[in-house]
Amino acid sequence: MWWTGAKPLVLESGAELPGVRIAYETWGELAPDASNAVLVLHALTGDSHAAGPAEPGHPTPGWWDALIGPGRALDTDRWFVVAPNVLGGCQGSTGPSSAGRDGRPWGSAFPRLTQRDQVAAEAGLADELGVGRWALVLGGSMGGMRALEWAVSFPERTGALMLLATTASASAEQIAWATIQARAIRSDPFWRGGDYHDAGPGHGPHNGLGLARRLAHVTYRSEPELRVRFGRAPQGAEDPRQGGRYQVESYLDHHATKLVRRFDAGSYVVLTEAMNGHDVGRGRGGTAAALRGITAPALVAGVDSDRLYPPSQQEELAAGIPGADRARVIESPYGHDGFLIETDQVGALVRELTGASGP
Repeated sequence: MWWTGAKPLVLESGAELPGVRIAYETWGELAPDASNAVLVLHALTGDSHAAGPAEPGHPTPGWWDALIGPGRALDTDRWFVVAPNVLGGCQGSTGPSSAGRDGRPWGSAFPRLTQRDQVAAEAGLADELGVGRWALVLGGSMGGMRALEWAVSFPERTGALMLLATTASASAEQIAWATIQARAIRSDPFWRGGDYHDAGPGHGPHNGLGLARRLAHVTYRSEPELRVRFGRAPQGAEDPRQGGRYQVESYLDHHATKLVRRFDAGSYVVLTEAMNGHDVGRGRGGTAAALRGITAPALVAGVDSDRLYPPSQQEELAAGIPGADRARVIESPYGHDGFLIETDQVGALVRELTGASGP
């Protein structure tokens, strides 16, 4: 499904995006008083397909499929669950690959976005759906950044808040890793300054995007997991001393190939730069003041092995949000990706916040 704004979206930069379109999926039924709506916000390379089987346009099952559905933590017999594709993305929402004012892909002309711009677009979708106030807003990583912005920008529209593996502001190290990824894409000779969308098959910045994904994926997992899972083992009969690959190299190649097939390099750059600009305290008197303005009951959790968004960042959020108590810990060997993988633990946290009983 899609929603298209009737008016141009005025961005923080002062630029305007005409005819903004947001792709989204829903599960469950909206209550007559619209009191049961839940907003689920995806991470960097996620999309609106949070639940359900693989389907045309979505080659894999929903990325939080184990959490959404009848009898699950987000019980669709109780909740009306909405998952939008982020503004700037490439899975149906307006982004660099979308048609611009002249009918051609935006490409390099696509404006710089902030998390607040993306939340403003999502607020337009909420209006269209008749949701004046979300019962719960939740997300992890980049989705957690937007969930946090919802609670600060629209406290009256955020009934409860769940933040997973995210931060109040992007750290120097997070910016450094993301900048290297964006540089890898821009260094690809097929990047063409961002205006490559009309090139023929195989002539986009696929190598740069693949390298960015390899870099990112290492930060998403933990060193102990990679050591135990792969060690120094070669890939099959390949001999690394003769130009062959180690298993861990093959693993990274696999994830790079998967992303290149489904994701736009321009969107990767736009969304990465929006994440780098994330700072909930910007223009609000600092982080502490911004967090104090959150009125929703909140639950904050981090992954104990996360080296990209370490638990200390979630502890800062939990300490600063009036409606939160201690930060919870998701135990996982999988690093940052633990918030996507450890669905039993995440589901228990959702039930804790919403007052639902377990299965």
